[in-house]
Parts: sequence; structure tokens; C-alpha cells
Amino acid sequence: MTPRLREAVGQGMTSQRVRDRLVERLRAGTDNSAGIRDENVLNAVRTVPRHLFIDEALATRAYEDTALPIGHSQTISQPWVVARMTEALLQNASPKKVLEIGTGSGYQAAILAALGLEVYTVERIGDLLRQARKRLRQLGMNVRSKHDDGRIGWPEHAPYDGIIVTAAAPALVSALVDQLAVGGRLVAPVGGASSQSLIKLTKREDGGVDEEVLAPVVFVPLLSGTLD
Repeated sequence: MTPRLREAVGQGMTSQRVRDRLVERLRAGTDNSAGIRDENVLNAVRTVPRHLFIDEALATRAYEDTALPIGHSQTISQPWVVARMTEALLQNASPKKVLEIGTGSGYQAAILAALGLEVYTVERIGDLLRQARKRLRQLGMNVRSKHDDGRIGWPEHAPYDGIIVTAAAPALVSALVDQLAVGGRLVAPVGGASSQSLIKLTKREDGGVDEEVLAPVVFVPLLSGTLD
């Protein structure tokens, strides 16, 4: 934990007790979602101050297990979804360099960085990226970020041991699969507005991929182009 991250932990409505209750809910799961088992992931959720990644007016809801609006028709993902995607990326693997597509508020990137990973993140909406960069700097987190079309990825730093996509496309984006290292995992929502599934893809030595469906999810669409 960085010194600045440590300073952000444990005050009032955002106290460690509140975060601990969220972690226990994630560990227990629900009738519709499996519990999170990776203690390193749960500890990252416990540590990273989610209230700093949302509007101050919503701070009292920061540790509910729900998605929240962050502006520009985007959301900060439900904590269970963040934890499940991260857990899938780490399961039986030791990734070092990870690419995130869709920085959003910066929360998912912060969780990855808190786990000691080398994080690269791409965001198409300039205003969101500027806010995320500020938050990550305030917490002393070393995350490399880029304002660009996420569907292109960040080929200059490929291959990646893991890729997390935080917006849904009708099919897996081939440019991102190409940037995945052999043995690497890509975790992404796939589908349209009416039906989406969280998919884990593992790249084989022959260049092919193995796919596993993890859970039904709801994400904003993965769009092309950039906005200032």
C-alpha cells in the first residue's frame, strides 16, 4: 500500500468497517453470483477507497455492491463485477503486465495496481481520463494511461499477460486478442444491450483461444473513436 493510499483509508462513512462489510458480501456471494474466493483480490477491494472514484454526492453509496454513474453516460462497475473480473484474470496465473480497456473512473485500474501489477489503461473520453489520472496520482499509484480508441488497444506495449475490457462488444475484438501473450487471459463482457456474458479467454501456444463463460453481466457498449 502506498503512503498516500494508506492516508485515504478509514474515515467516517468510508471507514474500514464499511469496507469490511462490502468484502464480506463479496465473499459470501448471492443466489445469482458466486462468492469471491481470492483473498488478494478481496484485500485490494478492502484497501482501495472506492468513494474517491465517484462524485462526492454519491459517497454514502460508495461501498454498496452496485454500479454508480460517473458522467458521460458511463458507470463505475459493481464491486462484485470488478472483483470477479480481477479474480478470473489471476486464477491459476501470475500476470505481471495488464492492459485495461475503458479506464472510466480509474477504480478497476487502481485495484489492479494495488495487486502489484504493471497497469496500462486506455480511455476514449478525455474528461473521464483526466479525472482518473488525478485520482490515481493522489493515491500514489503508478498506472500508465492513454487517451485513445480502446478497440485499438495499446500495441506499443504488447504483449500483455492479461487484458480486462470494461465495456461490451458484440464479439471479442481481434486487435485485443492479438495483443495477448501466449498463456495470457482476456476477460471481457460480450453481447448486445439485451444480453451480455462475461467471458474469459486464454490464448494457446498455437495462437488459438479457449473460452469460458463466467456470468451474465450488464455493461455500457464498447464504442470506437475518442471524445475530448
